[in-house]
Amino acid sequence: MNAPASLPPAETLRTALAGLLDGLPPRQAAQAVERLIATYRGATPTGAPILRDRADVAAYAAYRMPATFEAVRSALQAFADAVPGWTPGGHVDVGGGTGAAAWAVSATWDGERSVTVLDWAEPALALGRELAAAHPALAGARWQRSRIGAALTIESTDLVTVSYVLNELTAPDRAALVDAAAGAARSVVIVEPGTPDGYARVIEARDRLVSAGFRVAAPCPHSAACPIAPGTDWCHFSARVSRSSLHRQVKGGSLAYEDEKFSYVAATRLPVTPAPARVVRKPQIRKGQVLLDLCETEPSLRRATVTKRHGDLYRAARDTDWGDTWPPGADR
Repeated sequence: MNAPASLPPAETLRTALAGLLDGLPPRQAAQAVERLIATYRGATPTGAPILRDRADVAAYAAYRMPATFEAVRSALQAFADAVPGWTPGGHVDVGGGTGAAAWAVSATWDGERSVTVLDWAEPALALGRELAAAHPALAGARWQRSRIGAALTIESTDLVTVSYVLNELTAPDRAALVDAAAGAARSVVIVEPGTPDGYARVIEARDRLVSAGFRVAAPCPHSAACPIAPGTDWCHFSARVSRSSLHRQVKGGSLAYEDEKFSYVAATRLPVTPAPARVVRKPQIRKGQVLLDLCETEPSLRRATVTKRHGDLYRAARDTDWGDTWPPGADR
């Protein structure tokens, strides 16, 4: 399963995933994927590990790992842009399953660091350890079984990630997890599905982190209350996911890519330079103009119209994507 060490983490991960479903009947994989889709997009906490056995874990890795990796990497890159020059020396991934967030951290910051992946599903940890053997930066990672909830303890570290986990927990357990992360880490990045319920869980976590003294680094340009009126809309973003042939087989799709919708918050105790504004919807390109929906520092939401008469700014607006900072170069 080992991939060439010279490959970037994303390529190494795809290579490591390539043989996962060997010997698993396609119907069994499809049934596991259908159940996982319903569970991860649902709003009801399970109270038990979602990944129950090797078949579940293989289906999860084929269906979810590429998308989770890209969503977390996108959130981490926005965070890294807001704290230039900082590199985490240690990383704890809570509820990390097969380790997609650990791979995303490695793709965002070069070098090796202490890595601990906590999860309550031993089959997921076992497969995560197996996959990580393909990547030198993760070869020394610890894969530790741990109940994710009120009794959770997290060792002191620079960075804690929590991705696609909060929807599995009751409200008290969600609060306990966020508080534990805030008490253990200098920086916390939380990623949830890009649904109204996922956004609501992110806002809940964001409020707790800010109350604990953290500053929001991304996506928000501020640490004040979200300007979206509750129930009227939700803040989410999109990451393009390249599908392998294995991924297409499991998902039953024919396209070479898919778009993963996600909500997130990245907060820190470090000095931070958040974006002056962030594009919070897909830009609308019309004849001679680009419409950008922006979340700004005030805080406020505003639609900006950039036209040809703006010259270089117009050309930059045409190249601006959903989730980018505005104006261009503001994150440099």
